Amino acid sequence: MADTPLRFALLTPIVTLLPRRGPTWEADGGPEDLRQIALAADRLGYHHLTCSEHVGIPTEVAKVRGGRYYDPLATFGYMAAITQRVRFLTHVIVLPYHHPLAVAKRYGTLDRMSGGRLILGVGVGSLREEFELLDAAFDQRADLYTDGLKALRAALGKRQPVYHGEHYRFDDFIIDPWAVQERMPIWLGGRTPLSLRRALAAADGWDPFGMDIDRLGELLAQAREWPEWRQRDEPFDVALAPEPLYDVTDQQQRSDLIDLVARYQAAGATMLNMSFRSRNLEHYLEQLGVFAESVVPRFA
Repeated sequence: MADTPLRFALLTPIVTLLPRRGPTWEADGGPEDLRQIALAADRLGYHHLTCSEHVGIPTEVAKVRGGRYYDPLATFGYMAAITQRVRFLTHVIVLPYHHPLAVAKRYGTLDRMSGGRLILGVGVGSLREEFELLDAAFDQRADLYTDGLKALRAALGKRQPVYHGEHYRFDDFIIDPWAVQERMPIWLGGRTPLSLRRALAAADGWDPFGMDIDRLGELLAQAREWPEWRQRDEPFDVALAPEPLYDVTDQQQRSDLIDLVARYQAAGATMLNMSFRSRNLEHYLEQLGVFAESVVPRFA
């Protein structure tokens, strides 16, 4: 195996439904199912659970992106109250929808309520219709995102943050409660070389989606030669989501998944957000145990 150990997390079932995966038991899932999943993830040592953010999806777009997106604050607040170790990753919130201080306050409160277990995943956003629905500036989103990241870093973990940027300026305000993590991890979404450069320069990790594994390996190999990578002093996470999905209770499929995980590790992953092909909640929970006991130790 590669020298860098892998950590394993879960793409939380139920909270998002993707049409490309077809009809599953998740469509009828709810809070009781999520309670059992969170408790199992906590007990078995998975690194984090995920929850994405969308307020509204146009009907036609939902045919591709899906229409269900649980709210991360409410979802993670519930899960944090019943767990002790597992962390929580927003996967991702669209930063230009929000003022950075609103994010710092809301998610700083969640960080405090969870005992410092939040990872803040943020993205620039791409759905024009949702920007318009929320009266957010779609054409300015890149500039708002760049400045918002700096403002967010200045605000998180501080009671009286100070920032003076191009779009956001604040001082002489108390933000209480605030995040208990002095440097809350921020991971950036995206799938382009630009998103990776931004993450290396301004964040603690990169959380891309929908990328071919070979292309991913090529990009990460190139990135190791970039000044942004060479100049980093802090650890940097690369969190990937393996596809296709497997049923790890089947010995052959488990073997195939082990080979796939090894390829992701070789490509440069430090973290894998896992999903499994499952028939029902009980089957899914069984796979969490099998994977934790039979697969995770191979990559530690």
